[in-house]
Amino acid sequence: MPASPSSSAEAARKALAARLRDLRLDAELTVRELADRADWSHSKVSRIENVRTAPSPEDIRAWARACGADGQAEDLVAALRTVEGMWIEWRRMERRGLRKAQESVRPLYERTRAFRAYDSWLVPGLLQTMGYTAAILHATRKRRGLVDDVDAAVAERMDRQHVLYEGRHTFAFLLEEAVLRAGIGGREVMREQLRHLLTVGFLPNVSLGIVPMQPSREAMRPVEGFWIFDNAQVAVELVSGYLTISQPQEIEMYAQVFRELGDLAVYGEKARTLIHEAITVLG
Repeated sequence: MPASPSSSAEAARKALAARLRDLRLDAELTVRELADRADWSHSKVSRIENVRTAPSPEDIRAWARACGADGQAEDLVAALRTVEGMWIEWRRMERRGLRKAQESVRPLYERTRAFRAYDSWLVPGLLQTMGYTAAILHATRKRRGLVDDVDAAVAERMDRQHVLYEGRHTFAFLLEEAVLRAGIGGREVMREQLRHLLTVGFLPNVSLGIVPMQPSREAMRPVEGFWIFDNAQVAVELVSGYLTISQPQEIEMYAQVFRELGDLAVYGEKARTLIHEAITVLG
């Protein structure tokens, strides 16, 4: 379980460690007694319970066996898998290339019916042009030292956009105005991207809100970009990895942030005006 800045992933790691500790206490075993039964050092038991060492599936099975609770082993292993899946480092996700990373999330997009997405850095993938996507993925490949399969990855992301036009999907996008002026890919790429926003951002099944830049931002500061899928899962892209949140309480936290940012945003003609102004600045 790699370390992450996510409170959600950290809480899940602690919860699993607490379950293991409770299992030991229910069996009326000391740390040393459990270690002896499992043929471990007692320090290993202590490190697992104090969330300093991540247990393996075999560690968990041995722990349950030592506590006379073999019947709980697979449930605990499943909990471990959930914790491990919450945080994926980019180097793990992209080790087979950018195209495979793009393909891995396609089923999620195709089964989701209601999308909500906020971004303070970039235009969300479903609204991107080919040139804009290519600029982002070329920079990503170079920064992370990946194999050059950018063309295939761009094609996959473009193909994923069919969900905008097919099926019964709804979309609510919130962008900081700064996204319109970020200069990704240069003037021509940005100009094309902004013009595309004027079309795809106002489809009948799409709501596009722009949070205007302002001299005083006391109500709600910009936060990390995130997607909410059917109010069942939140995906957050951070600098070092990809975070999946599935706990209802934390999903609601992101939903509340989305509502508060949405209250600051402008829509319709006011949003179009901000996009047109950004295009004008590009010349």
